[in-house]
Amino acid sequence: MKTRDRILFTSLALFNEEGEAHTTTVDIANEMDISPGNLYYHFKGKEQIITELFEQYQLALGSTLSAPIEQPLSAEGRDVESNWFFLYVVMEEMYQYRFFYHNLDNLLQRYPDIRRGFQRLVQLKRAALLAICEALLEQSVIDTRGQQLAGLVENMTLTLNFWLNYDQLMYGNRRPQLTIHQGVLQLMTMIAPYLGDEELSFYRDCEQIYATMLEQAG
Repeated sequence: MKTRDRILFTSLALFNEEGEAHTTTVDIANEMDISPGNLYYHFKGKEQIITELFEQYQLALGSTLSAPIEQPLSAEGRDVESNWFFLYVVMEEMYQYRFFYHNLDNLLQRYPDIRRGFQRLVQLKRAALLAICEALLEQSVIDTRGQQLAGLVENMTLTLNFWLNYDQLMYGNRRPQLTIHQGVLQLMTMIAPYLGDEELSFYRDCEQIYATMLEQAG
């Protein structure tokens, strides 16, 4: 691995574990056992590292979020599992760059250049969740063109965007599988009340998937 890539890899690990605000470029250089001068040869400061990490994250997550917008997941039989795995991948990618979410407002104030990119990601999250809801609720009691659906999607977007912050506050540093699968469960079960007669079956499917995934995660 090239030194530049190692710097990004090490920075991401330290930001996630120690917090971005508490990690300096000297900390990163010490962790890599290189001189600060060597690090500054590749990056002129922490802001440049943050910007490049965000570009990586934006590219990866943006590509994933576009999938159900371009080709909606199957709604046949209320396909809980396909949508579950899609949301798991989304939240897993968010977790890999979780330091962005643990102190989001403060970070965006200190690094304003990435604010616009974050706004685009939130808009993509909302669009992806709308596509999922429209597919799953196509034959439901909800008016998919009205404010009811818009409110549901907005609440799901809020939950998705701030779940990692909430999880850290409530549970500290627990196993990633617990954080991710519980977050997906929260999102999926928000849809259940709008399914009419299928509500209980849908919710039980979600709980069964949650239990199975945790069991497989060991």
